[in-house]
Amino acid sequence: MIGILIPAHNEEDWLDDCLCAALRAGDHPLLAGEPVEILVVLDSCTDRSAHIVSQYPVLALSIDARNVGQARALGAQQLLERGARWISCSDADSRVAEDWLVAQLGLGMDAVCGTVTVERWHESFDEATQIRYHRDYQACEGHRHIHGANLGVSAQAYVRAGGFEPLPCDEDVQLVRQLERCGASIAWSHRPQVITSARLDSRARGGFGDYLRHLAQTE
Repeated sequence: MIGILIPAHNEEDWLDDCLCAALRAGDHPLLAGEPVEILVVLDSCTDRSAHIVSQYPVLALSIDARNVGQARALGAQQLLERGARWISCSDADSRVAEDWLVAQLGLGMDAVCGTVTVERWHESFDEATQIRYHRDYQACEGHRHIHGANLGVSAQAYVRAGGFEPLPCDEDVQLVRQLERCGASIAWSHRPQVITSARLDSRARGGFGDYLRHLAQTE
């Protein structure tokens, strides 16, 4: 079984698109019918997120941690207990490509770090900010970006590395560093595609949204 792990904290505006995309990815014909289970970890949600998730054929886990690292760790543990051989991580404000899982698994590695494409730039991000972003971002093979919105890892490598740590941000970076220390094979690839938002109300302090905000404030 392949598991898709999506943490969510008050994501009612994004979850429909996110889950529709994940379900399409899980139904790709090149997966040859292998079961795909999608788990949304609802962390301290006070909006309609839980109701939206309940309308889809996915799993839900409700916690009250307000901690994305803990949300990913608990979600990964549940997927492992349900028999996942591979865990693909994304975010609730992102949409994975239809061949996302196929692209990750096709690389034949212990883990895959993919890139993200920003969609619908917020009005606060002027043209100069967008130019700076595209100048610095390596949307290519061999990049060195780490995104929780586009990360895949085999069950064996995940367990060997010790799993996600309960960090308020950079839990994805920490896991990849642990995988490197364990000698895991890692693909830094542009093949698995994910579209993500450029929103300013980012959920994790120090995460991708804060990076974009800092970029917008840079003269």
